[in-house]
Amino acid sequence: MFKKNKRVSLLNYWTSRYLLTLFVGLAIISFISAAWIRHTTFQNRLELMEFLADETLYRLTDTSGLNGPMGAIPGFIGDRERFTMREIDPILYVVDTEGNILTSNRPIPPGSPKNVKDLLDGEEGTKKITKMNEGQSTAQYVVKRKIEKDNKLVGWVLVLEKKGNLTKVNQAYGQLALLIGALAVLGWGAVYLLSKRLTHPIKQVAEAAKQVQEGNYTFDLPQNNKEEEIYELVTSFKEMANRLEQLEKTRTELLAGVTHELKTPVTSISGLLQAVKDGVVTGQDASEFIQLALVETTKMKTMVGDLLAFNHFAVDAIPVKLEAVNINQLVRDAVTQWEVVQDDETVKIQTHLLPQSVNVQADVVRVQQVVTNLLTNAKQAMQEGIVTITLLEKDDTVSMTVQDTGHGIPQEDQAFIFERFFRGENKKYAVRGLGLGLSLSKMMAQSIGGDLRLQESDPSGTCFELSLKKATTL
Repeated sequence: MFKKNKRVSLLNYWTSRYLLTLFVGLAIISFISAAWIRHTTFQNRLELMEFLADETLYRLTDTSGLNGPMGAIPGFIGDRERFTMREIDPILYVVDTEGNILTSNRPIPPGSPKNVKDLLDGEEGTKKITKMNEGQSTAQYVVKRKIEKDNKLVGWVLVLEKKGNLTKVNQAYGQLALLIGALAVLGWGAVYLLSKRLTHPIKQVAEAAKQVQEGNYTFDLPQNNKEEEIYELVTSFKEMANRLEQLEKTRTELLAGVTHELKTPVTSISGLLQAVKDGVVTGQDASEFIQLALVETTKMKTMVGDLLAFNHFAVDAIPVKLEAVNINQLVRDAVTQWEVVQDDETVKIQTHLLPQSVNVQADVVRVQQVVTNLLTNAKQAMQEGIVTITLLEKDDTVSMTVQDTGHGIPQEDQAFIFERFFRGENKKYAVRGLGLGLSLSKMMAQSIGGDLRLQESDPSGTCFELSLKKATTL
């Protein structure tokens, strides 16, 4: 069996990871800072030892002038506290050239060696030495300065301190730990608040998505988000929900509409034929009833054909035959074909063709179907008037506009006119049909490399634009 993954909230997920990243970063900073503090402290204390050695040498030479015996030189060093430092407490020796300790800043313990000759190598400077004590090695640093009289070496000033004392910085480590701890708390608080601010609108969108899943498209999402990505997420989700709501309404209307549109001719045919069969009408009336039944049959065949054509185009099952066609002649033929089947002349067609011959890449049958559908829609939109077809040559396309003088398409319907099975309020009850005409026409236009779009629509009329690619010339 598959084990179900345990889900965690977005706030906990990102906060924990941000916090881990923060702690790792602070740990690295702490390590580097501690090493830097240790190194800096060590260097500073070595400099203090060197300063002590230089100061002692200066006082010795300045006080006695090296005129008396060597035993009198360090007479002022007896006060140990005079040379005690706050951070360290080094040992200071004044020795002769043989390494015998003449004096020190602290009493020499009984049994300790009175000679430090092994520390003298004839050179001044700072040196690290390792001293063995009861089998354990102890690192020390010694600062050496020469005592000279008349350019002649008469003794040495030695300052010694253990390495552990030079690098001991407990107080600084404590301050560093306090600072890092404060930064960790502050960083965690900032990360938590920022993550909470980020996840709040996402949680709202998630809750709204659950409502949409349950069929409820009425919800409230804030639109005052300052973050661009969050604002786009919320706005896009609301637009998606509105579109889903519209599609849901369209689906519901589709079932009722298709049922009604197909039921009506079936009922009419059944009633007309039943009247003829039962002898309710005879002679010429019976022939007229049969003719009416044939008309209703033709209407039903047309609607079923539209459904089949739409399904075929939706799955790209209809082959398209592209060829180079003169656009002016194509428009003339399409208009003539449409006018022939009209039973009245309430709608006039005006054409404005191109001044010169231009070939387009098109399927003649499909283009004529699109033009026929646009002209039929224009006629349905007005009792009488003029439909103007205008051709305009562009860079690599030819634009065909179909402008009527009807009542226009309501603003709220314009975004959905190319949706399958959508029928606006103006046509829903006035004109029978399935709402596939514009959707199918757009598919046909796109199948030949062109496009169909609504250019504009207002109470003074509607204009559609059909664009076709120019035929390539060899």
